[in-house]
Amino acid sequence: MKILTNAEIAEKIDTRIFRMLSDTVDEMGLEAYIVGGYVRDMLLERPSKDVDVVVVGSGIEVAKTFAKKLGKGAHCSYFKNFGTAQVKWHGEEIEFVGARKESYQRDSRKPIVEDGTLDDDQKRRDFTINAMAICLNKTRFGELVDPFDGIYDLEDGIIATPLDPDITFSDDPLRMMRCVRFATQLKFVIEEETFEALERNRERIKIISQERIIDELNKIMLATSPSYGFVELQRCGLLQLILPEVAALDIVEERNGRRHKNNFYHTLEVLDNVAKNTAERIAEDKDRVLFLRWAALLHDIGKPKSKRWDPLIGWTFHNHNYLGMKMVKPLFNRMKLPLDERLKYVQKLVDLHMRPINIADDEVTDSAVRRLLFDAGDDIDDLMLLCEADITSKNEQRKKGFRENYQLVRQKLVDIEEKDRIRNFQPPVDGVEIMERFHLQPCKEVGVLKMALKDAILDGIVPNEHDAAVAFVDAKARELGLEPSK
Repeated sequence: MKILTNAEIAEKIDTRIFRMLSDTVDEMGLEAYIVGGYVRDMLLERPSKDVDVVVVGSGIEVAKTFAKKLGKGAHCSYFKNFGTAQVKWHGEEIEFVGARKESYQRDSRKPIVEDGTLDDDQKRRDFTINAMAICLNKTRFGELVDPFDGIYDLEDGIIATPLDPDITFSDDPLRMMRCVRFATQLKFVIEEETFEALERNRERIKIISQERIIDELNKIMLATSPSYGFVELQRCGLLQLILPEVAALDIVEERNGRRHKNNFYHTLEVLDNVAKNTAERIAEDKDRVLFLRWAALLHDIGKPKSKRWDPLIGWTFHNHNYLGMKMVKPLFNRMKLPLDERLKYVQKLVDLHMRPINIADDEVTDSAVRRLLFDAGDDIDDLMLLCEADITSKNEQRKKGFRENYQLVRQKLVDIEEKDRIRNFQPPVDGVEIMERFHLQPCKEVGVLKMALKDAILDGIVPNEHDAAVAFVDAKARELGLEPSK
């Protein structure tokens, strides 16, 4: 990263909107500064749309005056209780706030706020890289105000707090999550004293709402290499408090000289593999990508509960997919994650993630592929992506074999789908038709006939066609002592 001079910074912010803002604050006799993420990202040459402006005075009054100066198309909204305002103008958004100083009570992250100076405002910032300010006043336009040398931390790739990290994290424990999140997004290293303060203050995370925590976790999930964040959360002890089901994977046991792999680091490798293969999908379908990554993170959480030692074959994890699927809903509920179709999607992927490899290990039969297509439905492509990401063997020959087998499964999926239209299929004879045909009310026999037809189609015994299905149902009904109406 090149460290810019004030003149070079001034050139970067020499836009119509910043010049008009400069005129506004000069005319009002106030000081104003661009602060926070916009400054950081501009210096890193990363895209950033969020512009935050600190005014030494009333941010609301500056916002109102600025909106009037912009004229047609400008809209100002303000929030007196918080002393903040927002101006929107032709796709541009600028947040305004008055400079302030904060103090905290032990049992709350909500600060007691007072008017303050720019220095006070910078001291309350979470990290040095977010505490830099750029002056907007004409005589100092583009001047970088950086009392904590944030620009050098940017250059060195370091996350550090402006003041004592114990105070920073104890005052607002959400900053611990933000610390790990910024390190993950920017691929920075957490400075040693700052990291040690994360360890010392980790219990303070308990006063933070799950909604706030999950917001930071989701941002870590959507990073290029989300594993980095989860390693740091595990190292400092936060993960055990936030996601104990994932933290519990970080164990290796040995008996009779036989060890199982560390499922925590395996999981993170799978997560990074999925992240790599979904990076381009974030822009078009961010929500689906996010929950596919959640499925990757949670796919093996059933392993600690299912782990057994078998003297003949070593360590086993039978039914870990089913146990893991059952653990997903309580986890989502506790973490305030959505309990809707996204939950069902993650449960489905966790439950089915062993199926393709089991099919690939044996002969790839049409029946097994039909059942996989039926159970996965429209999520089959994401399931296959997850399963292929799950290949983390260090044995290249073994890895190559798995990949070749998956190619066979993928081709079979295409062939079966084209031939039998199984994905999300509904049997061509439903319960209503069965009841009408045999003059039945809802009863056990209707369910038996429906299940027999479904199994027959999935096993390839009966074509997925109406006439063939009716003939099969009639024959099966006669076995139950039922005759179709004439």
